[in-house]
Amino acid sequence: MRARFRLLALVVLLLPVCLVGALGTGNAQAAGYRYWSFWESDGGDWSYATQGPATARPADGTVTGFRFSVSEDGGDAARPRHAPDFAAICGDTPGREGRKRIGVVVDPGTAADAPAGERAPALRAECALLGEDATAAEALAAVAEPLRYSGQGLLCAISGYPATGCGEQVTDRAPATPSAETGKTAGKTPDGTAGTADTDGTGGGGSVVGLIGTAAAVLVLVVAGRRQARRRRG
Repeated sequence: MRARFRLLALVVLLLPVCLVGALGTGNAQAAGYRYWSFWESDGGDWSYATQGPATARPADGTVTGFRFSVSEDGGDAARPRHAPDFAAICGDTPGREGRKRIGVVVDPGTAADAPAGERAPALRAECALLGEDATAAEALAAVAEPLRYSGQGLLCAISGYPATGCGEQVTDRAPATPSAETGKTAGKTPDGTAGTADTDGTGGGGSVVGLIGTAAAVLVLVVAGRRQARRRRG
């Protein structure tokens, strides 16, 4: 009887410790990488580009998009928050013979994606009028200079944002801020579409505290039951 009680008490006491340790380990994992992702559209929804902007040659009447965010890879990158509506972006720009019009959406992301000490500029959509052989990089340069590239050709900054850094790994996200799109906290899972969490300020800590309290209550009941059994035997 004593051996069973000791074993049960040990399990109850160690359970919350193990849970807290596991949760702490999960929070320490890398959140992803902070970078500008490149998107394309022919009038429908956004599609993650299969090549870089320096080699992609958008056709007349298409839209390209650039979104700054923290994400793990192209499979979960955040889409631009402006619809790829060519008519809305280039409707006021008349076409010309031997030229093509390309809509360009530049979405610097949210405050949660911004590097420390920097503030994301406003989202913008412009129309670039270029030669028929122009690339997406040339379209971007026509409407959003200055651009900054790494020595390996990675797009690091658009219109000077961000001022430093280029595709760096992020292990600790900035505090999330309320999103106008969801009414909740934008926190990226990261699918870019951004995972959301309630903004009641409780976070995940409340559940851990509850588990610890429950475990303690179970232990108290076990002790009380053992004392009552002793009294009956006496």
